[in-house]
Parts: sequence; structure tokens; C-alpha cells
Amino acid sequence: MVSFTFLGATGTVTGSRYLLEAHGSRILIDAGLFQGKKELRLRNWAPFPVPPDSLTAVILTHAHIDHSGFLPRLVRQGFGGPTYVTPPTSRLLQAVLPDAAHLQEEEARFATKVGSSRHVPALPLFTVRDAQQALGTLRGVPFGQRTTLRPGIEFSYHRQGHILGAAAVELRIKVAGGDHLTIYFSGDVGRYGVPILKDPEPYPGSSILVVESTYGDRLHDPVDPREQLADVINDAANRKGIILVPAFAIDRTQELLYLLRELIEDEAIPPLPIFLDSPMGREATAAYRACAQEHDAEMRELVRSGVDPLAPSTLEIIGQVDESKRLNAVSGPVIIISASGMATGGRVLHHLRHRLPDPSTTVVFVGFQAEGTRGRRILDGEPEVKIFGQMVPVAAQVRSIPSLSAHADADELTIWAGAPATTPSIVFVTHGEPAASQALADRLATRFGWRCVIPSLEETVTL
Repeated sequence: MVSFTFLGATGTVTGSRYLLEAHGSRILIDAGLFQGKKELRLRNWAPFPVPPDSLTAVILTHAHIDHSGFLPRLVRQGFGGPTYVTPPTSRLLQAVLPDAAHLQEEEARFATKVGSSRHVPALPLFTVRDAQQALGTLRGVPFGQRTTLRPGIEFSYHRQGHILGAAAVELRIKVAGGDHLTIYFSGDVGRYGVPILKDPEPYPGSSILVVESTYGDRLHDPVDPREQLADVINDAANRKGIILVPAFAIDRTQELLYLLRELIEDEAIPPLPIFLDSPMGREATAAYRACAQEHDAEMRELVRSGVDPLAPSTLEIIGQVDESKRLNAVSGPVIIISASGMATGGRVLHHLRHRLPDPSTTVVFVGFQAEGTRGRRILDGEPEVKIFGQMVPVAAQVRSIPSLSAHADADELTIWAGAPATTPSIVFVTHGEPAASQALADRLATRFGWRCVIPSLEETVTL
């Protein structure tokens, strides 16, 4: 008997976790944190439905925290590995997991200080020590290599282009009669024709497909994001304001640096000072430079010609906390890029607290903002948001360039899925808000005649 249970990414874009049980083994595909609304975040504290030490393995699709950030908690509760990742994902996680743990510890200290926790002292979800132990469980597996987990169960990675190292997971499970059941987990599907990374590999077909639907109900703006970015920057520069960009440290930051370099070189924007204030963004940028095998043709050609594609001429990397604090005294026009992308934590919160009340500030969102996150509330026009326990008025201009998202839109998901060698018998649509998941399910059913199901949290499917 083969079954899998949806432990996350149902009705929301976060908390990606799928538990597969077959041949006496338990395998967890993704170990992500829930983010956004409080009721979602509380799920991170819930007891794991099976003893973590009973897991045979964890397979991560990529390094984003909503796919990887629960791993230290699993290790804390007894999981000893192995955790399979692509080699670039392993490199990124060396920065991502300790950074996430540091934020957990900082939030716990703050909660203790203000008395907002029922625990005294407040407890972090996991610690830096837990994160370091989690890193010790990582095992790198190259794209395309079949790896045996247990007799009768093997998996392979397929490049997805979403961020550096992002992959789909193809599981092959031997069943009666010598046949194989294949389950294909899309992970997060990337864009086509964007800078830096290779395009996603098309869906090859499988018995079962589990597909993300983050942008399943919408299309990205066809206008070149370079033009949109240039318009925003030039408008803010004319007003001599601060341009504050909450950007995901992985991929959004690197694409922004790439585009800003191009715009400055083409004289489409003035050579404004650019401050990258994100330790994890700095580490991720170094990883993007180092993983040349993942670069697309244009990126490789720029490197061969002696150009650093991720280093605009006016870029300054901010390191220590004191340097970050000094940015409060900087006058515009300048560009500050800081994490996190949905304004849920990190240094960008300090900048938002300082800059949101200023009408000359422009806050630019360049990626998906999940329901319930601070970024979504700002983008939706709420007049004030809570930061560090205080309500901060939003007087700044708020702009969005959603076409800079690293997620495929509905058309791109259709292209990705559209020519499989094997038609899936059933498609499970996950990793989306309800309207997005339903729209993609309807689209795939109409276009391809596929049977599509939107699972609920903790639903178990027996195959």
C-alpha cells in the first residue's frame, strides 16, 4: 500500500510538507514553515503527526523557508537524517537555516521583554544549534541522478528554475507485478526567459502529479519589468525619496541587482547609491555567482566577458548591525534592498518602521505577498501596520512589480505541464490560496481533461 498525506501547502502558499508512506518507509517531501496569519504560524508548533525519528528521509525541493524552515524543528524532535537536497540548495541552506534560527531566537527575546508570550521566558521554535544540527543531515544529489531511498523506492531531481537549486521531485515506487508508480512533486515552478538561471525543465509525465498553484489564477504583467522598475526609480528619484525594496534574499535580490546594473549601464536610471542590507542576501548572491553550472547562456556570456552581472557600479554591501542602523540617517534618492520579501522579519522591519511614515518614501514589492503577511497588509492599503509591537502609520507610496515574481503564472504553469509523455491519472493542486488553486484545477481539467483535486489539510490519499 502506498499513501501520502498533505501536511501543509493546502489553502495557503506556505508550509509545504507531504508525507509519503510506502514499503514500510516514511518519506517527507519538503519541511516548510507556515507563514502569514497567526492561525497558520501556530501550526508550526503543533505536534508532528508521526514521530520524527520514524522518518526514513526528508527530500527538500529548494531552500525557501516555506519549504525548508521546519527541518531544524524536526531535528530538535528526533529526526536524524538523511535530508536530500541539490548541491546548490545545500549551499544556500548554510545561510538560510542559521538565519531563520537567529530570527526565532530574537523574536523569543523580544516576546519575553514585552511580555507577549505565555511562556516565561518565551521559547524559539528552534535554535541556532538546532539549525546547525539540521545542516549536518544534508546529502547533496545532482539533478537527474536516481537515488535509492529503500529497496523499491527511488527518486530523482528535475531543474525548476524558480531559485538557485530549485527542483521537482520524481518518486518511483515499485508495486505488484514489477511495475512502478511515479509521483511527481512540482515544488515551485519558475519563470521562462528570466535572467541568471536556466528555464524550468518540462513536466515529463507521471502516474500522479502534485502541482503548485501560487499564481494559478493570474497572469504576470506583459510589460518588461525593467521598464516598470525604471519608472518607479525615476519617479522616486525626482522626489528625492528613499526607495525601499523588501526583497527575498534568494533570487529576488539577485535579479534586482542584475536589472539595476543593466538600467544604470543603459542610462535608463540615474546611478543612485544602492545598499544591500541583508546578510543572507549577501551570502545568496555569492552562491549565485559560484554555481556557474546553473547560469543561463546570457549570464555565462557576461561572466566570460569579465562583467560581474550581480554588481551594479554603485552597490554597497551592508554588513554589521551598526552599519544598517546608520542607513536611518541617509537621505534620498537612494535604493535600499533588504529582507524579508513579505516583511515578516529581518532588517527590513527596522527600515519600514523608520521610513513608512515618510510620504517621500517609496516601498516597492517585487514578489508574492501571502495572505496575512505584513507585506500583504501594506500592499492592500492598510493605513497602519504593527512592527515590533507598535502601530506604524503608512504614509509612504507603495508600488508593486509582481512580474518580478519567481513563480510561474497560470500560462507558464500550463506550458510547463502541457506535453507529458505519460498522462497523470490524478492531479493534486496545492501551494496556493483557494481561488488560485481552484482556477488552476479548472484550467488543467479544461485544457487537458485531467482529473484535478484540491486536497485539504491532513488529508490522506491511498494509492
